[in-house]
Amino acid sequence: MVSNPFFNHFTATNEQDLYEGLVVESLKIFGEDMYYLPRRRNNFDTILGTDDQSSFDTAYFMEFYIESIDGFTGDGNFMSKFGLEIRDQVTFVCSKKTFGTTVSSNESNFPRPREGDLIYFPLNQKCFEIKYTNNKEYFYPFGVLTTFRLTCELFEYSDEKFSTGVTMIDSIESLYSTNILDYAYTDNNGNHYTDGNGNVLVVNAYNLEVIDSGAENDQIETEANQYLDWSELDPFSQQGKYQCSERIYFILVR
Repeated sequence: MVSNPFFNHFTATNEQDLYEGLVVESLKIFGEDMYYLPRRRNNFDTILGTDDQSSFDTAYFMEFYIESIDGFTGDGNFMSKFGLEIRDQVTFVCSKKTFGTTVSSNESNFPRPREGDLIYFPLNQKCFEIKYTNNKEYFYPFGVLTTFRLTCELFEYSDEKFSTGVTMIDSIESLYSTNILDYAYTDNNGNHYTDGNGNVLVVNAYNLEVIDSGAENDQIETEANQYLDWSELDPFSQQGKYQCSERIYFILVR
């Protein structure tokens, strides 16, 4: 016996619209207002799959539902050989209809939230990076998919550019950037001032120990000077016993 053709959910557009409207309304009631930041890849490496010049220039304000209401999940805080690491995870849910009208309508070829994009959570003033977008979590209730389920992890800043126009988001770059050019003196044309040796002139605020309180550059350099003699051509030689020659000889073997 086949299913009743008068109750086919895959063709009942009125019921689908009603169901999607209820989902959107529920997210607006129980959700939180956040910012969605699409990542701009300016120098994408197709071999390594990375981009060392990513930027964020747009922030879309929309509602997200916090699915993990009991708190952050993931590995949490733990000590590793690289120091203290914070691996907080959170799961957000957003409406496909809201995402389409807010983001997709203003971006080309942007059908869903992308892995690598950011979500700024104003409640705790943190950015979370999307690690996985699940757009088929439910098995087509009423014949339609209405939400995206986003698994996100706390964002680790790595010299990305922020120019969204939202002060609390753009301050991430000024607080954590270690790029010397961000602290350089520039003229009206954006050119950096340099000294006679070609070194960039920076403001007094450029101090890695202030930017990163965990930096131990001076201590590491002091310890290293006890073992490495940089006055020799080869710092790993035994007090200059085996020095590298300035000439390079090519030996042709037939």
